[in-house]
Amino acid sequence: MAASTVHKPNLAFAPEAEQASGATPYERYARLDVLHTLQQPRSKVDAELSFIITTQVMELLFDLLRHEWQLAQQALREDRVTEALAALRRGCHVQDVLNSSWDLLATLTPVEFSAFRPVLGEASGFQSSAYLRLEFMLGNKSERLLEMYQGAPDVQQELAAVLRGPGLYDDALALLARRGLLAEPVEPGTGRYRPSEAVAAAWLQVYTGPAQAELAGLAEALLDTAERVSRWRQRHYASVKRTMGAKPGSGGSSGLSWLKAAADQDVFPELWTVRGAL
Repeated sequence: MAASTVHKPNLAFAPEAEQASGATPYERYARLDVLHTLQQPRSKVDAELSFIITTQVMELLFDLLRHEWQLAQQALREDRVTEALAALRRGCHVQDVLNSSWDLLATLTPVEFSAFRPVLGEASGFQSSAYLRLEFMLGNKSERLLEMYQGAPDVQQELAAVLRGPGLYDDALALLARRGLLAEPVEPGTGRYRPSEAVAAAWLQVYTGPAQAELAGLAEALLDTAERVSRWRQRHYASVKRTMGAKPGSGGSSGLSWLKAAADQDVFPELWTVRGAL
């Protein structure tokens, strides 16, 4: 989103509507009358409330992280690297909170989780459209995953646009191309990003060439982001292993083995491999 974007007021939150609910201005502003009605356990297991609240908080943080990454992308497209770095740094703080949120789910014992797991039915965090959007923005794309949202055409259409558009790394590589470090831009695809020797060579020039401090800062900010993605996946894997072992995922995934494969996969791969040449 460009910095000059004018935000129009949402009529649903006009003062007249605010006066209809909430005891204080703070409650009306934060829509607490709605927020605190969204936690509705389906079992009598005490631990289910912690599970619901933690996953809802994660979903809100996914949206905030998307916001920061979109700001970073727009800044990169307009050659405003300083602003892109600021957005990426804010995003890293969001990622840190996300990663820490696994501490709450780690308190669930296998007995507690198994006690309310049946009420989840086929629901699974794997089905989160907000999280999938982030994965697409990272270059971890799969058109097949859009099939999950056939019953929600608006969501499916939005995800399809992210799938086919440039991700965060694509916009960084486009900047390298404009700066003459890549012979030609890397075209964003609809599948998982594949490492490139040309991209690795470009990042090597960034780290070793003269007057590239700005782009080297960008490289490190992107790696900070990538490292936190790895931590998220590792925490996810460890938490599932702790609470349910190798049982199949409730959404039909292979559970632990799928999470282990994801945890072993790096994003922005050339930023990792180039370190061996420095």
